[in-house]
Amino acid sequence: MTAVNRIVLPAASAIPPIALPPEIERALRDGAWAVFNLSGGKDSSAALFATMLALDAIGHPRSRRIAVHADLGRAEWDSTPDMVEALAVRAGIRLHVRRRRGGDLIDRWEQRFANGKARYENLEIYNLIGPWSSASLRFCTSEQKAQVLGPFLAREFAGETIVQIIGIRRDESAARSKAPEWKPDDRFARPGNANGTAMMVWHPIVHWATDQVFALHDALGIPLHEAYTCYGSTRLSCRYCVLQSLADAKASASAPTNREALLQLVDLEARSTFSFQPARWLADTAPHLLPTTLRADIERAKRDAAERRALEAAMPADLRFCKGWPPRLPTLDEATRIAASRASILARHRLDNRFSDARAVRGRFEQLMLAKPA
Repeated sequence: MTAVNRIVLPAASAIPPIALPPEIERALRDGAWAVFNLSGGKDSSAALFATMLALDAIGHPRSRRIAVHADLGRAEWDSTPDMVEALAVRAGIRLHVRRRRGGDLIDRWEQRFANGKARYENLEIYNLIGPWSSASLRFCTSEQKAQVLGPFLAREFAGETIVQIIGIRRDESAARSKAPEWKPDDRFARPGNANGTAMMVWHPIVHWATDQVFALHDALGIPLHEAYTCYGSTRLSCRYCVLQSLADAKASASAPTNREALLQLVDLEARSTFSFQPARWLADTAPHLLPTTLRADIERAKRDAAERRALEAAMPADLRFCKGWPPRLPTLDEATRIAASRASILARHRLDNRFSDARAVRGRFEQLMLAKPA
């Protein structure tokens, strides 16, 4: 295992050491760019100000430090852009804000469901796909953040070494409990690329506890986002996150500026019949904020969701979507069940029933199997 230095920060005993792996320190001493990923949340600002002190201590030039922020549009708290800008100004570094072309995260969820319906109508998928990202399919993070910031940095600093500083911590979740202190990042700068660009990811406060993060803010007088100070959230993410706790969702819903987004997402729950989280409907977070008509739509959506799950469970399990789908041709009896199950779901979403009987279903499966690569 690689040895890791612990840099004890000057000036404030309340600030715990940060992790400084030799590989990261070597790159920074050799003049790598230090790029702070700012979200506006407590962990990214803790990583910013603790690491700024550490970089000063090893003589890294401030002229080679910047901050970046991925703007998530309507999914983001109204106050987040100003908060991020204020943090960068306080740190004395340039801020670059980037946003995905083609719409924000709410647009992406809408697009995902529209695409899923089109594929279901055309019998290109076996089960209807919902709009939402999830713990196992975090396209919200990959597409809205990594795929926006990574290519920008690779272009902006072509030929340079880029150290991205991200404020994630192991005690945040089980998924992050094994997060490394650093790792190479070849997603946007392949090893041996013609420009000689190299990218690395550094998690300097990965071993910190939550109380240490808040202690740093107190010690250095760093402002906190209104999500914490006004509404009692434990984390800052999107206004509503598919990984959010119920308490944090309620905290977000209590902010008046977040109510329009709440109604938009609950409306998509109602139209899609898919709950925002696998085990919880966002509509149940603050039902008193929903118009009467939307509450009625949600109750219908819950009933339709239960019916959809029952119908899909009745279809042959081994024909569910997998790599290289479809795996085989359904029997005549199976095709009859598939046609019957799909009819109700297609009608619910006002989609054409192009394969309405067993013969049409089997014919479609034959087309798909013939079209598969050899």
